[in-house]
Amino acid sequence: QAATPSFDNSYARLPDHFHSRTAPTPVSNPALIRLNMELAAELGLDADWLASDDGIAMLSGNGLPDGAEPIAQAYAGHQFGNWVPQLGDGRAILLGEVIDQSGNRRDIQLKGSGPTPFSRMGDGRAPLGPVLREYIVSEAMAALGVPSTRALAAVTSGDPVVRETVEPGAILTRVASSHIRVGTFQFFAARRDTQALQALTDHVIARHYPEVADAETPALALLDAVIARQARLIAKWMGLGFIHGVMNTDNMTISGETIDFGPCAFMDAFHPAQVFSFIDQGGRYAFANQPRIANWNLAQFAQSLLDLIPGDQEQAIANAQAAIDGFADIWLNDWLSIMRAKIGLCEAQESDQALIEELLDLMATNGADFTLTFRLLADALPGATGPGPKGQFSDASGYDAWIVKWHDRLLREKSEPGARRDAMLATNPLYIPRNHLVERAIAAALDDDFQPFHDLVDVTSNPFVEQDGRDRFAQPAKPEEKVHQTFCGT
Repeated sequence: QAATPSFDNSYARLPDHFHSRTAPTPVSNPALIRLNMELAAELGLDADWLASDDGIAMLSGNGLPDGAEPIAQAYAGHQFGNWVPQLGDGRAILLGEVIDQSGNRRDIQLKGSGPTPFSRMGDGRAPLGPVLREYIVSEAMAALGVPSTRALAAVTSGDPVVRETVEPGAILTRVASSHIRVGTFQFFAARRDTQALQALTDHVIARHYPEVADAETPALALLDAVIARQARLIAKWMGLGFIHGVMNTDNMTISGETIDFGPCAFMDAFHPAQVFSFIDQGGRYAFANQPRIANWNLAQFAQSLLDLIPGDQEQAIANAQAAIDGFADIWLNDWLSIMRAKIGLCEAQESDQALIEELLDLMATNGADFTLTFRLLADALPGATGPGPKGQFSDASGYDAWIVKWHDRLLREKSEPGARRDAMLATNPLYIPRNHLVERAIAAALDDDFQPFHDLVDVTSNPFVEQDGRDRFAQPAKPEEKVHQTFCGT
């Protein structure tokens, strides 16, 4: 393991207008909150060095190790459907890239490390609360098997940050396959900079989709590959009751990883129209809208690639449209496959979609907890004597009728009961970062007690296995604990 990161910065080698060379702004008194030892090992980094004064200097932006080439990346984007021609990293600085133990290239980025040329009058800092939220949720996502940016470390800065109130400042060290977004392509497409678009496309294909390099039309093959990866991602979110909350095109990665855990939330009681984000007043990014919005975002990506698709424009548009039109089927197949596994089905049958949707309708009507309903179904398999999730339904009559149909469907396929139960428990988590637990951890940390934060990260890092003495982490919020709105923290 390297004492210090061994950087190889491919994005910094792209032309100057792809980024701005910007050093982090030092902070007064950095202190380590948490270091992700497992991720450090995965990256080939020495955890002892990271926890040392020199390591903390890097994690806070107070010192740059050899080989770091700090940059803020340029991008544009549609925010809530409104076009913004220049966004860029306003409070994040990419230190560089490392090759991890599996041979994969990973970005190491500081979030909250001071102003950049893209800060748009902002201070480039992050309050403690949003840093802890992103650490908790991104690491939970990874443990749940969802492609996601990761949290390597969180440090306090020792400096206040002024938002609605004065809060302690903090910095997150974020790790990603890359930070290239739909909005990165939009930035160059809006400027009709075909040369930059080609360079970006070549970079992305080499880095994320080498299998399409020899395609007849690489830009179209890239579009297809990104559509498939995003469809799978959204299906995984929805199989967990996750609402991203701010699915702008600048928050959709080309790699297919979840990015930006601002106003995100996992639902307790299931409802397809659920919204938590304070800024999403119109419900644009409500739970059930996520596939439609992903499709819309990908159409903007397709639009950005048109100049790279050979032939006349009409033909290029037709080819791109055909790819976009395929999103719905890919998403539906992925989602059905995930939902079948959640209810213990191993084979696909025509009637499955109706069976799944009937359960979701009953859950929505009866205020059933999303996570616990699916988790407890393993206790309601044929031959089981437990109550299963019946207590989640305010009126259990519909649930009772559904269980009969479900049992009938299960008995139509061969599966060893114990194996089916084990598979369901390995698919349906017991522990998720519930909103009230996240808020409680943040509130305690603001009072200088980080134990609830550490406990929540520990529990949710092993979400499928029941943990002794951790029952409260599996319970939905009591009425007085419910969180109705989440905020982004910029």
